[in-house]
Amino acid sequence: MTNIAWFESLGMDDVAVVGGKNASLGEMISHLSGLGVRVPGGFATTADAYRSFLRHDGLERRIRDAVQDLDTDDVVALARVGSAVRGWIESQPFPADLERDVRDAYDDLVARDADPEAVTWAVRSSATAEDLPEASFAGQQETFLNVGGIDNVLQAIRAVFASLYNDRAIAYRVHHGFEDVDVALSAGVQRMVRSDIGTAGVMFTLDTESGFDGAVFITSAYGLGEGVVQGAVNPDEFYVSKTALQAGRPAILKRSVGEKAIAMRYTRGRQAGASTDFFDVDEDDRIRLSLTDAEVEELGRIAMTIEAHYGRPMDIEWGRDGVDGLLYVLQARPETVASRVEGGTTRRYVLHERGAILVSGRAIGQRIGAGPVRVLDDVSQMAQFQEGEVLVADMTDPDWEPIMKRAAAIVTNRGGRTCHAAIIARELGIPAIVGTGDATKILTDGREVTVSCAESDTGEVFDGILRFEEEVTELATMPTAPVKIMMNVGTPDQAFSFSRLPHAGVGLARLEFIINRQVGIHPRALLEPEALPEDIASEVARRTVTAETPKDFFIRRVAEGVSTIAAAFAPEPVIVRLSDFKSNEYANLYAGDLFEPEEENPMIGYRGASRYLSADFRACFDMECEALRFVRDEMGFDNVKLMVPFVRTVAEAEGVIELLAENGLVRGENGLEVVMMCELPSNAVLADDFLAHFDGFSIGSNDMTQLTLGLDRDSSLVAGTFDERDPAVLRMLSLAIEACRRHGKYVGICGQGPSDHPDFAAWLVDQGIESVSLNPDTVVDTWLALSRGASATATP
Repeated sequence: MTNIAWFESLGMDDVAVVGGKNASLGEMISHLSGLGVRVPGGFATTADAYRSFLRHDGLERRIRDAVQDLDTDDVVALARVGSAVRGWIESQPFPADLERDVRDAYDDLVARDADPEAVTWAVRSSATAEDLPEASFAGQQETFLNVGGIDNVLQAIRAVFASLYNDRAIAYRVHHGFEDVDVALSAGVQRMVRSDIGTAGVMFTLDTESGFDGAVFITSAYGLGEGVVQGAVNPDEFYVSKTALQAGRPAILKRSVGEKAIAMRYTRGRQAGASTDFFDVDEDDRIRLSLTDAEVEELGRIAMTIEAHYGRPMDIEWGRDGVDGLLYVLQARPETVASRVEGGTTRRYVLHERGAILVSGRAIGQRIGAGPVRVLDDVSQMAQFQEGEVLVADMTDPDWEPIMKRAAAIVTNRGGRTCHAAIIARELGIPAIVGTGDATKILTDGREVTVSCAESDTGEVFDGILRFEEEVTELATMPTAPVKIMMNVGTPDQAFSFSRLPHAGVGLARLEFIINRQVGIHPRALLEPEALPEDIASEVARRTVTAETPKDFFIRRVAEGVSTIAAAFAPEPVIVRLSDFKSNEYANLYAGDLFEPEEENPMIGYRGASRYLSADFRACFDMECEALRFVRDEMGFDNVKLMVPFVRTVAEAEGVIELLAENGLVRGENGLEVVMMCELPSNAVLADDFLAHFDGFSIGSNDMTQLTLGLDRDSSLVAGTFDERDPAVLRMLSLAIEACRRHGKYVGICGQGPSDHPDFAAWLVDQGIESVSLNPDTVVDTWLALSRGASATATP
């Protein structure tokens, strides 16, 4: 019998010998070291060694008798039995041959190290039934960090063995249909990476919420990664485009600053359970990103290398050593939730009512749940929890798993989207909101709430039980539509999710929505910080600290928003409309009131092309262009097309096209197409003249109706007159469509009209409209309605 195996001798064929985690470490050391994947070395005890340990002095029989008839839903009994079994294991002496082999391997390992006096070790659990494609076993057994000295390592191994009988691990095995005899445990002894003075986190080779596999999702925080894994730290988040990485281009789609209030670091102790603790992070470091762009992209490449080797989406823990500055992979396992979603079906939860928002945080699992609140301060209070309640706690680690499956939803103060509790919530199909900050203070026992994770990557807890439903669409049965169905995507948050719906691309991505959400500051305040009052200048500096300059902040954040949408829908076209804020809307941005005029009717005032061409706004427009040029030419998303809104005259059309070219966005170069928003009567009447400068029209039916009928669409006094189907409006639309067809140029429509009025949609199809761009919640219904209409027309 072999008690010890060195990592470099192991591979994925050895899961039964050393468990999934240790087998994977060996696999990467053996096969990926030459491809830029650094994995710290070490050794593992074997499953045979574990079984020998249990057989010693009849321990295995006592454990079997204790757990045989245990009801894991009885959390009191579960805690009692689990505690007893762990006590037996931790007091059990090692067989003499096992202890001897561990001591010899440890001496060898220390002798190999460059700094044998200071080196410490991670002692990790690795179960023979964990890290399977169908069950992660994430966090079910213990890991001990910064363990030093052979006696402490031996005690940590014993504690790892005992952790197979943690309450959560016992319950998890029962819930997933594993018998105790099916699972053996291996302890891995691995050199510590000094991320205690560096950074660490978790990354997935797909988006954990939508299953979108075109990006790598990375979380990062200061200190040891266990703080992120446990859910104690709200980390930074990054998304990286795989296609851009493969092409050697700038690839970061998103950077989000997490709170990072605490960091797990070393203590003076070296024994299991007393060698690490949490320490406060300096305020200045909290508001900064914990990784450089180069480090983010290197992690992305490492993740793709690992995914390519294993041939499936992966969940990877990593650390950056604060001494040598290098990035290391600490473990890798199959991703077990998003990758198993059936591709032929989309499921979408829709909230039909709104209530007061009580708290918000990071959304986990795009679902909705509702029920009475139960606030628990500690895992010892689990017996109070009732089926169907909303579990509210400071944080939920896997110890809470026995009651998580009975919850309608989960809400926590702390945690990020890659922590163990988030993984378990996804596996169980339960909506969870993590990182709210104050849920345990605001929500009280018995209060009825609705927890929605279905509307963006921000989850919200609403007051009261609200009406919602689940919509299921079988994509394989979708009929052929008579026109291209595109989508209006307002913000990047849900782009990955929306891309799972049937579509022919994005017909309208509003740049002003991206600026509002991604930047939130008036562009002139970023260009002219020296002109700002001291208090406002200080706040602008604080908000933009993650970039070299405020201007860079604007360009980077806009590029992130556009590139996220472009990546989600590639290779289909994404038509980005240049900013179309009205002056009153610009004034609502931070510091906006310092730069915007007061207009009697902003709807027909300082907006669109007129604004771009004005001397006061030219520099702001240049920043928009720089962001868009970066997305297309540097990141390589040439599926992005541009759309110019509210062009009053042909002279304005000429001027904007020239202005775009001056900013490196030359129509026709690198496949760039520029379309115009056809939304004024002048656009339809002089359609041939406008089309001389553009590659087509996207009809804006709202403004076209407003300006053709001479009414204010925001006025309730004349709202009843607003109708896109008015003959005068239809005449304008006909002129535009006919002109585009005559010149062989693109013509589409973006707006709610085709969704609200099936007869209007049918009329557009008859006129020869090329595409209809819809809000995502109406895509399927409108698609089906248009298909039925086409079938009826085709029937003799």
